[in-house]
Amino acid sequence: MKTVALVGTFDSKGTEYQYIKKLLEDLDLNVFTIHIGVFEPSFVPDIDVSEVAEQVNENIELIRKRNDRAYATDVLSKGLEILLPKLYAKNLFDGVLSFGGTGGTSLVAPGMRQLPIGVPKLIVSTVASGDTSVYVGTSDIIMMPSIVDVSGLNKISKRIFGNAVSAMAGLLNYRFESEEDARPLIATTMFGVTTPAVNFAREYLEKNGFEVLVFHATGVGGRTMESLIADGYFKGVLDLTTTEWADQLVGGILNAGEKRLDAAVAAKVPQVVSLGALDMVNFGPFDTVPEKFKERLFYKHNPTVTLMRTTVEENKKLGVIIAEKLNQSQIETILIIPKDGFSGIDIVDGPFYSPEADLALINSIKEHLNNKNVQLIELNNAINDQEFAEFSAQKLINLINKEGI
Repeated sequence: MKTVALVGTFDSKGTEYQYIKKLLEDLDLNVFTIHIGVFEPSFVPDIDVSEVAEQVNENIELIRKRNDRAYATDVLSKGLEILLPKLYAKNLFDGVLSFGGTGGTSLVAPGMRQLPIGVPKLIVSTVASGDTSVYVGTSDIIMMPSIVDVSGLNKISKRIFGNAVSAMAGLLNYRFESEEDARPLIATTMFGVTTPAVNFAREYLEKNGFEVLVFHATGVGGRTMESLIADGYFKGVLDLTTTEWADQLVGGILNAGEKRLDAAVAAKVPQVVSLGALDMVNFGPFDTVPEKFKERLFYKHNPTVTLMRTTVEENKKLGVIIAEKLNQSQIETILIIPKDGFSGIDIVDGPFYSPEADLALINSIKEHLNNKNVQLIELNNAINDQEFAEFSAQKLINLINKEGI
């Protein structure tokens, strides 16, 4: 029989959680209850909030006396972030379910994010219909809109609670188990304008005995890949599309944060890096582009995506960033430059073709790259040429073999 960790504020929403607990038990699921509300719960949980607070050396009685909701949320979310994976490691539950508003969701999500990918994680929340990235992060948390507030039992809330419980039962009792693939795992990055390159490289790597995970370089894609590299999933990284750094530098909407390009270096994972789509910054529909950029060169990729060409000065700065990131490499790393274009629209007669801007990036990298572990290779190809993609893939294979992986 599977066990669900039911995590929530059993002080303010005790009636609702007791109702949900019974629904789970009626579906032949064990329920392991974890109380994360500040005050006394309305029923006895398996894990009390005092134990959550102790994970960060805090006393729940002092938290209660302080009467500061923001402080309590911060402390208890950090405590659950430590405790929840510990409980899972002890095989005390198989999946996690929680219900709440902004406060409850903020309490539970950090802990859920620490659980391995594949562990069922479901939050029914009042904020599930908005931007959930702050809660989900790079995890596989499922969020379901609560429609009405998680407060009281009524015709709507009972239906939503029932659906969530049924979903969790399905996730636990009818899980698809894929066949284990013993092939070494490779991470690679793709954008619409670098798709041919990645497809050529993926096919080449698969023919040579590797399994390839492709991450769409849309900000969350880059962050997710970095997270999985740090967790030890990959034997090699083919980072052909580093475009997220252009958004990070200039102010586009698809940035992946300051840590992009850090994980493989820190984990000493063999990697081949290129400059895919660094000729562009991403925005939404054209009327959402900030006014300060209105005189720039744009390309309407589709009605909801507007691309802006990077300038010479921006590319000089991007060169410094790429070089500084790779200068930290402690094992052999390869940077391959496609001299004839960084994307499908940065080619001769393409809308973003600008040899001057591309050369600014290339020269900046050369000027600031000073790590003997990094081999710089320039090819007279555009990034989407099959020759370039397969050459890059083979170089990664050589690195992996050299490291004895």
